Amino acid sequence: MTTKRSILVTGATGQQGGAVAHALLSRGHRVKALTRKPDGDNAQQLASAGAEVVAGDLGDATSVLRAANDVDTMFLMGNSYEAGVEEETRQGILAADAAKAAGVGHLIYSSVADADKKTGIPHFESKYLVEKHVAGLGIPYTISAPVAFMENVVAPWSIGALRQGTHAFAMPPKRVLQLVAVADIGAFVAVLVERRENVIGKRFDFAGDELSGEEQAKILSQAIGRPINYQEIPIAAARQQSEDAALMFEWFDRVGYDVDISAVRRDFPEISWHSFAGWARKFDWSILEQPST
Repeated sequence: MTTKRSILVTGATGQQGGAVAHALLSRGHRVKALTRKPDGDNAQQLASAGAEVVAGDLGDATSVLRAANDVDTMFLMGNSYEAGVEEETRQGILAADAAKAAGVGHLIYSSVADADKKTGIPHFESKYLVEKHVAGLGIPYTISAPVAFMENVVAPWSIGALRQGTHAFAMPPKRVLQLVAVADIGAFVAVLVERRENVIGKRFDFAGDELSGEEQAKILSQAIGRPINYQEIPIAAARQQSEDAALMFEWFDRVGYDVDISAVRRDFPEISWHSFAGWARKFDWSILEQPST
């Protein structure tokens, strides 16, 4: 019988944190959802699903400590796109210290696959600095390290082109990239919570599928019901938008993620891993009919 845990989930109203919170709730665990916007729609949805929504900010160690005082597990994640890489590291270290001060029995930190391999990508390196700090705290911890999200296809920077029939990405059309569905990240973290004693001190890189941009476009065409063409964005154009992102795309093309997907599926059979095609079939593509904001 699985021990029911009480978990503080940071970033709970975002994409990844929300998936973690919902996965834990669906498995009968008690969830405290930390958010800066407790009155927002996402927070209210979590409350309706059974979470205890608490106001807090990773930049405010006191609020994190207060929220963590009566839980036995904490899921910690940062957001470099919102905070910037230096602030992401600072906040992650503050929050990890708060977890230790609160006596949390298991800290699960969300990093990114291959962050421990000197990629030179700023938002990978910022997470790895937090990883190293967490590992040195002397508390039970696990690192959850997913690859790129399947949901990036419909991210704010992608959906405009997709509405026009184009899947645009800054990689050659035949270059393979590993991906994971956000729902699977949530399920993966829930399994880490439940396997506590067996995952302490370990780092897990994980992915659900690997395929090229051209292959993604074919799958999207079938799922959406109209032609979607792949377009390679020049790295120079990506660099004009973000040096960090350009370095990541260059690394994707030069090195790329190297998760052993078959081993992950074997080792975590509790998870109904999504292929990209499976994810695309389930996704509500009516979002493409909505006007851009």
